[in-house]
Amino acid sequence: MPERIVLVTDHPWSSIDAEVETLAGVGARLVLAQTGEQAELVELARDADAILTCFARTSEAVVAAAERLQVIGRYGIGVDNIAVDMASARGVLVTNVPSYCEHEVAEHALALMLALARRIPIYDRGVREGDWSLQRGAPIHRIHGGTLGIIGFGHIGRVLAAKASALGLTVIAHHPRSPDAIAAAGYEPVELRELAAQADFISLHVPLTDETTNLIDEEFLRAMKPTAVLVNTARGLVVDQEALVEALRSGWIAGAAADVFTPERLDPGDPLLAVPNLIATPHVAYYSEESLVDLGRLAAENVAAVLAGRMPAAIVNREVLDLERWQHLARA
Repeated sequence: MPERIVLVTDHPWSSIDAEVETLAGVGARLVLAQTGEQAELVELARDADAILTCFARTSEAVVAAAERLQVIGRYGIGVDNIAVDMASARGVLVTNVPSYCEHEVAEHALALMLALARRIPIYDRGVREGDWSLQRGAPIHRIHGGTLGIIGFGHIGRVLAAKASALGLTVIAHHPRSPDAIAAAGYEPVELRELAAQADFISLHVPLTDETTNLIDEEFLRAMKPTAVLVNTARGLVVDQEALVEALRSGWIAGAAADVFTPERLDPGDPLLAVPNLIATPHVAYYSEESLVDLGRLAAENVAAVLAGRMPAAIVNREVLDLERWQHLARA
């Protein structure tokens, strides 16, 4: 079996043992990028049969340079860092791991909602400053009996709905492409502006697309209850950050929490970080020790399957399967 090369553009965790073991089974050797910079990735991609990527930009230039490329495997769910159209034009499969970190992200979103609702950061800062007063975080409203609006009812949205229901929250959801899935799960499908007006808590779980860029804009934020909070564990560009800063400063909404931003690493002086009713975390909602093991194995299994001539578990650009080069996968 000829040796295959799998380029790993980046991996923000210490061990890739699962990937090494999985891909060795199909005669593949991993090559790790050192910087993840475009020039380096273009050069390393020239000999790559496959690419595994997490956050690094797998650009059109990278895809074009990889003449032997068969598959790009995403460590995760969203593929906005991958030139998917270019890959499709070249007949390259793009895979992801849609079932990964469902519980982690849902739990993180729920933790942020509860921290906002119970004013945990505000009281924590107060105690450290010697202020033990109830008034510092008032008013607080009961979580039980409130309404959670979920925007995006995929794997994570459904897990969050179940967890929130167990806390006594009424769940409504918006998913324009499959409202029937919401009703089938036992929840109420609603239009976007209706969700903004009704929900006490709003949690975002949509991929980044042209349709979802700045989905949460000034109009949406003004339509929210002044007592409501917004949680974003999806992608930074789903929210208009300038509008969010104004919403928090002006009291259009009570608070917000975000695990994702635009850009991904905000300058410490960014106006959003100066707003006291914001909780910020550094894109860690996906993280648990268990989820990282799962992620490495499942992403590598997708790539290994393609290299071995088998159908991977998840394909983003399924239209590529119609090409002659992939007919053997359809029959496998």
